[in-house]
Amino acid sequence: MIPSPTASATAERTLPGRTLLLLGALTAVAPLVTDLYLPALPQLGDAWGADDATTQLTMSVCLIGLALGQLVAGPLSDRVGRLRPLRWGIGVLAVTSFLCALAPDVGTLIVLRAIQGLAGSAGVVIARAIVRDVYEGERAARVFSELMLVTGLAPVLGPVLGGQLLRVTDWRGIFVVLALLSTLLLVAVLTRLPETRTGVAQVGGSDLRLLLRDRRFTRYLGMSAAFGVVLFAYISMSSFVLQDGYGVSASAYSLVFGANAVGMILGSQVSARLVGRTGAASMLIAAVGLIVCSTAAVAAAGVLGAPLAVVLVPLWLVLVGLGAALGNTVALALLPHRERAGAASALIGTAQFLFGAAIPPLASLGGASAGRMGVTMLAASVVALGCQVAACAGRRD
Repeated sequence: MIPSPTASATAERTLPGRTLLLLGALTAVAPLVTDLYLPALPQLGDAWGADDATTQLTMSVCLIGLALGQLVAGPLSDRVGRLRPLRWGIGVLAVTSFLCALAPDVGTLIVLRAIQGLAGSAGVVIARAIVRDVYEGERAARVFSELMLVTGLAPVLGPVLGGQLLRVTDWRGIFVVLALLSTLLLVAVLTRLPETRTGVAQVGGSDLRLLLRDRRFTRYLGMSAAFGVVLFAYISMSSFVLQDGYGVSASAYSLVFGANAVGMILGSQVSARLVGRTGAASMLIAAVGLIVCSTAAVAAAGVLGAPLAVVLVPLWLVLVGLGAALGNTVALALLPHRERAGAASALIGTAQFLFGAAIPPLASLGGASAGRMGVTMLAASVVALGCQVAACAGRRD
């Protein structure tokens, strides 16, 4: 039996702030598993004499695991409840992180990193499903936007913390830290997180097919995938564009990256404050409009070889728009699918990771430039706009 709206409203009033903070930490598992480890990649290659491609593979398999693991953990949580797969996922993440620190060779590490990604995906996908179990409509959109505060900080603090850890330890020590953080998360999940899936529907593997046949859901799914491309194009290409193309130093680039993360957090928090008055759909329309205009400005500045400041301002606005758009997109996609929130959350997360991880590297073949980065982001934002128009038309039908 699916919880009634009255039960949902009661559960909503009883969720303490520390539980929301824990959900935010769970959504930050993915960037921590990947970004904390980034500064150690060159050291790892030197330690085993591995080439750059093999070293990068330890990162790629983890991203693939984070993407595909959601397709297992999400639907499974619809069938057996949220806590069981979440506890197993975080527990396996902690164990594999310890084993990564003990890996005897790069091949073993690649296998362990794939398992690490698969396990860590449970935190990301189930945290979103828990929010949908408890919150409705604009309240769900507000909570998703507030979770972006933690999610937005993780990609910035991860490399910084990883770099500082390398001052006192080596790459193995970073995995020990990951294991300790995962263990703390597991303890918090075991002691602080309630089971929100109070009634389990008869759902199964067909849920994914049912969701993909829902035109309303697939429009928001397409938007999520497009936003993933915009975000990953920025993350994967901006360092080459700014440092190699514009001569920005590594320290200055970290400041730019941090300022853009603040922009993303600002967008999410403005959305969280306004969505109750404007509605999630109206807020998403405004955010998509900002993203399209800003990516067009980035593309034009890059193609025309404009000065650095002309690129940085609209790039910052792109991140503000993404901060406002991501939470509302998830909320609107999951709104009609309480009984399949895990499966719906899984498809959204997988689409963001797979498209975001695949398309920007293809666009960078032959070299990453400001023009290529801007055009890639603009093309993805236009796809998001098309999905938005289709979603609005669908609501009028």
